[in-house]
Amino acid sequence: MLATLKAEEQSQQLQLVEREDIEDEDDLFEAIDKLTSHGINAGDVKKLQDAGIYTCNGLMMHTKKHLTGIKGLSEAKVDKICEAADKLVNFGYITGSDALLKRKSVVRITTGSQALDELLGGGIETLAITEAFGEFRSGKTQLAHTLCVSTQLPTSMRGGNGKVAYIDTEGTFRPDRIVPIAERFGMDPGAVLDNIIYARAYTYEHQHNLLLGLAAKMSEEPFKLLIVDSIIALFRVDFTGRGELAERQQKLAQMLSRLTKIAEEFNVAVYMTNQVVADPGGGVFVSDPKKPAGGHVLAHAATVRLMFRKGKGEQRICKVFDAPNLPESEAVFQITPGGIADAKD
Repeated sequence: MLATLKAEEQSQQLQLVEREDIEDEDDLFEAIDKLTSHGINAGDVKKLQDAGIYTCNGLMMHTKKHLTGIKGLSEAKVDKICEAADKLVNFGYITGSDALLKRKSVVRITTGSQALDELLGGGIETLAITEAFGEFRSGKTQLAHTLCVSTQLPTSMRGGNGKVAYIDTEGTFRPDRIVPIAERFGMDPGAVLDNIIYARAYTYEHQHNLLLGLAAKMSEEPFKLLIVDSIIALFRVDFTGRGELAERQQKLAQMLSRLTKIAEEFNVAVYMTNQVVADPGGGVFVSDPKKPAGGHVLAHAATVRLMFRKGKGEQRICKVFDAPNLPESEAVFQITPGGIADAKD
């Protein structure tokens, strides 16, 4: 009897809360429909929503050139809309103390490995893009599957208490893999799978459109993680001819800009995997030098860059390749049936 009550209590604890019940969540964004109280026509607000803009924060992340490109919005209307949005959202200077206060809204989501969490300063961060690059079977997608579950844990259990969006460009998502990971964390696999929205992308344009459609969902439901596995695969397929590199990098930059806006507009963590390419300038002392694909465009977009490589057996090694607030260090973790975990000696 006591065991049953305990199980029910744990089940209730692991339930996702509605967005309006999340403490301080409303302070992170202002819904675009609030513009009507500042003299903006409801029809014009609808045009913004149809264009994928659902918050005032998101509105202020677009150029006026882009906004006037929306059918039915003149320059005069855009100026009036931006002026009204500016009254709702402060996009000007703030003090360092205010910036520190804003950082308190950052949620750190456990990876499933204490060693890896410590390396990352507590886990995968919201309001940021975390990139993991490495060869195949180095653990990038395994971490993605583990995060699909750990993100749904309560914040008291180092989770994100939110839903997950998964964009799959290589066909590597396996819902059956989620089941043992959910069981490891004491969660109902069916409920966990229901809180993951999944899309398979086949072209870079399809991938971009899937990102545009996310704003509507994230404005209504409590998402805390967006996974793109992998970010570069379709660009390497769709841009293959000579002279296409500049266009590829421009389109990639636009997509990465969209990811940055999603992370900051909705306070979600963006976790993206990346492939590696041969590095001829890697040095004579490295047997098989590799570097992340995507060049400088991708390097500048990622907040935290992690390099994964294989270790002994199921052990993997993660190195902080670049981060604004983390030292260059390494951690060893292990791939288990229950997902990413600490390595066994």
